[in-house]
Amino acid sequence: MLLTAEALLTGRELLRPGWIEISNGVVDAVGAGPPPQQADRDLGAVIVVPGFVDTHVHGGGGTNFSAAARSVTATAVDFHRRHGTTTLIASLVTAAPDELLHQVTELARDVADGLIDGIHLEGPWLSTVRCGAHQPALMRDPNPAEIDRVLAAATGAVRMITIAPERDGALAAIERIVDAGVVAAVGHTEATYEQTRAAIAAGATVGTHLFNAMRPINTREPGPVIALLEDPRVTVELITDGVHVDPAIYRHVSRSAGPDRVSLITDAISAAGMSDGTYRLGPLAVDVVGGVARVAGTQTIAGSTATMDHQFRFAVHNSGLPGDEALLSAVRQASINPARALGLGAEGLVPGADANLVVLDADLAVTGVLRRGSWVVAV
Repeated sequence: MLLTAEALLTGRELLRPGWIEISNGVVDAVGAGPPPQQADRDLGAVIVVPGFVDTHVHGGGGTNFSAAARSVTATAVDFHRRHGTTTLIASLVTAAPDELLHQVTELARDVADGLIDGIHLEGPWLSTVRCGAHQPALMRDPNPAEIDRVLAAATGAVRMITIAPERDGALAAIERIVDAGVVAAVGHTEATYEQTRAAIAAGATVGTHLFNAMRPINTREPGPVIALLEDPRVTVELITDGVHVDPAIYRHVSRSAGPDRVSLITDAISAAGMSDGTYRLGPLAVDVVGGVARVAGTQTIAGSTATMDHQFRFAVHNSGLPGDEALLSAVRQASINPARALGLGAEGLVPGADANLVVLDADLAVTGVLRRGSWVVAV
């Protein structure tokens, strides 16, 4: 299949016009200008970008991944795919030991079947002081035996684990996680600057939704935010839904971290794509008012109701960069950087990579989605 478009962003460069050749679900070749032969389809005045990679998402379309049921997972995945997410890591909130094992075991089957691309454990080894939308009573210190049981049950499906560095045994746990080939992330933490640096030295390479559920910056205690931002080994997540971080914060972090270290995430819950109302995130009730999710009866933000196409548009419109530069930056943050951070294979629309792409109109609305060479949303 040979496709042409007015603009094609590979993740490395902007081709205007551009073409892409695909066979057996994989990118064979890309190029600028006229295609080498007659195109099977001219997509016209659109922008083609690599499929979005969401490495931190709890659910959508009325369902949560914590339900750990195939039909429920499929509903959430289908919802996000229609918004351009071609690679999805299912995130689980803090749960009791037996429930966590059950969730991981069930979702590992969905990874093996190709429904999702991995599992992210956001808990239970987090700080009760920065619990966010997690149940504090279920949080606990990382226990080597429990970590081993969870990783064994996952059979390689767990791609990332968020941990609070200040918990007893956290640094040893990070080393254990990394030795198992899993990405360790710092988040939901009251850690000091020094404790966070120690976590990075132990192998942590991701900052979970920077600023949110995290000790804030103080003039005499920089805390985890500064430690994560200043280390070139760390990729920092940002929830660019217009609620979690101000546009000025987004611009500052993008400049500070540079082009390769910011990863856009949705942190979406079951309420994504749904109307206002009451939902659940793990054991907690969540109220959604005006599209903003909060733990019931509190002002604590509980994930988001956003999709990756929304995050991408936010990045383009709030980057402060001129036209094409803004697009290139947003593509890196929504596709290239998260894939690299979690080791999810070839990055972008390059030969040998999975043929995952999103077709956007002039307003950056999704008009087509191709996943592994098959149309999810046909143009």
